[in-house]
Amino acid sequence: MPSTQVVDVELDREVELCVTYEDDVTAAFDLLTLREACPCATCRGRRDQGTDAYGGSSISARSAQMHGNWGISITWSDGHATGIYPWDLLRRWWDDAAS
Repeated sequence: MPSTQVVDVELDREVELCVTYEDDVTAAFDLLTLREACPCATCRGRRDQGTDAYGGSSISARSAQMHGNWGISITWSDGHATGIYPWDLLRRWWDDAAS
């Protein structure tokens, strides 16, 4: 089973979020992909109804806040700030994209 223990997090507010796990895997996510995949209830509901969670073509991060060993929340340039990205979810996304 892949590690979900995070040892480093780097956020380039204009480009990407990089998460390094204790098994030396570094997962890099472009910000637009993360915003479109926001795991909050509102964004999930929009996607479930066939609507985009975010309809823009670019996005940046205003800030980010760690939630202990659990995940990270990002305040987006469009004002959205309710999604928390769990480390294990980010790792699953990374591993799924790699397979």
